[in-house]
Amino acid sequence: MLRTFRIGGIHPPENKLSAGKKIVRLAVPKQVIVPLSQHIGAPAQAIVKKGDVVKAGTLIAKPSGFVSANIHSPVSGKINKIDAAIDASGYKRTAIYIDVEGDEWEESIDKSDKLIRECHFSAKEIVDKIAAAGIVGLGGATFPTQIKLTPPPGSKAEILIINAVECEPYLTSDHILMLEKGEEILVGVTLLMKSIDVKKAVIGIENNKPDAIKHLKKLASSFSGIEIMPLKVQYPQGGEKQLIDAVMRKQVKSGALPISAGAVVQNVGTAFAVYEAVQKNKPLFERVVTVTGKKLSNPSNFLTRIGTPIHTLIEEAGGLPENTGKVIGGGPMMGKALISPDVPVTKGSSGVLILTKEESVRKPMQNCIRCAKCVNVCPMGLNPTLLMNATEFKSWEMAEANYIVDCIECGSCSFTCPSNRPLLDHIRMGKGKVMGIIRARKA
Repeated sequence: MLRTFRIGGIHPPENKLSAGKKIVRLAVPKQVIVPLSQHIGAPAQAIVKKGDVVKAGTLIAKPSGFVSANIHSPVSGKINKIDAAIDASGYKRTAIYIDVEGDEWEESIDKSDKLIRECHFSAKEIVDKIAAAGIVGLGGATFPTQIKLTPPPGSKAEILIINAVECEPYLTSDHILMLEKGEEILVGVTLLMKSIDVKKAVIGIENNKPDAIKHLKKLASSFSGIEIMPLKVQYPQGGEKQLIDAVMRKQVKSGALPISAGAVVQNVGTAFAVYEAVQKNKPLFERVVTVTGKKLSNPSNFLTRIGTPIHTLIEEAGGLPENTGKVIGGGPMMGKALISPDVPVTKGSSGVLILTKEESVRKPMQNCIRCAKCVNVCPMGLNPTLLMNATEFKSWEMAEANYIVDCIECGSCSFTCPSNRPLLDHIRMGKGKVMGIIRARKA
């Protein structure tokens, strides 16, 4: 019997319209916009100025805090300006504008397709190369990878879990990456294992990707300590705590980190980026992005440079349909509507979803009927309707006492609510307020 997590969960329509579509490398645009805030934590600090000439892979911004990450130029050309730009959040944030001239890469980058399996670097050297390359979690959370690989004193990892679940409807970028770059991913997994000194890794893949499971199982037979684990299809299995429960049968306590259960979790796309960083000296300046939608003429998976305007990807997928209602950054469950298709691709851009006007219109909200469906599906065991009420009435103490900070914002509650109540919208707002109160209290 296939494993899955044991609390809550739903099974929304999968709509994997771009499944099996090979990765297409997009042409380099005429200009890129590279935000300095494209990871969790402090924005990076620009180290270039207007007029500077850069190559693809040139370091252009350094971390400005402990939780931060390097940013590299995704193109060759000249710095046009450092100015504000609207990002996926809808807010204006500092970004570096680069006018493209040719496509020259830093000489240290190995551009060949030759697979390099052997690694002679120490664990510290691997972590240092990952930090230097600006690797962050590519599943959407964008947490700087080098910090995850450096557990707090007294903590020791027992297992590396690779998140290849891709449970978000519509998205297929991880799926196609496993099919096309399986060996590189497995080498990346061995590098991550070495960096945290563990002998076992489990790659969790939902059972709706049988071709990826079969392919990686065949390849993994020549790698020591790597297990491919098929999982029951259940959303949101891609959440760290849910995946740990599915793989290890361990619950991570409220407020605790995955390392408390002896696990380090990394996305499968991150494992590939680690391979490129350590074995090829290639910083993270491009990634695979799914562009999809029911009315889109050519749903696709594109390898695109960071900073490329999203409208460029949409045009390559056939252009915006006439009845477009919303453009979503990410998938339908956890993604957010973009204020403009001119928003640039960032390290955390896993997908772009085009919704029709019919799909994007909310149904009228009705009174709660106390059916408890939201409670039953919450993967964190919370009471969403209580947390929504606490937010509406600004009862921040009640919200905190009922673990609003534990919400992973998966949207299962809103999806299942028969009264169409915007539970997640309110909880997300309340969670932000409570987290601010907690930070102020600690300060």
